[in-house]
Amino acid sequence: MRDAAFWLAHYRLVASGAGALFIAGLYCIVFSRNLLRILIGAELLTKAVTLLLVLAGAVTGRVALAEALVITVIVLEVVAVAVAAGIVVGVYRHHGAARVRLLTELKG
Repeated sequence: MRDAAFWLAHYRLVASGAGALFIAGLYCIVFSRNLLRILIGAELLTKAVTLLLVLAGAVTGRVALAEALVITVIVLEVVAVAVAAGIVVGVYRHHGAARVRLLTELKG
């Protein structure tokens, strides 16, 4: 893993990359009606947040705190994606499509 000098030298590039990931994820969530695309958009949003947490930890010198927060975000992300993927699979098995409008018909 690189040291903090790398992150300090390239913070604008890393922050721009995280911003691009965030915008792409937000676009997927807001303008898509496919559940799988929305799930991918949520993944992109969390990857952007993870990247910004690493950058903030390197810039402030609190790398250990940033690592702990990143691990926490990753664990929460895995749980959320597993539940969301289960819902998407259930909708697809029941209806043969993974559209947002089909969620209103879920029962149980």
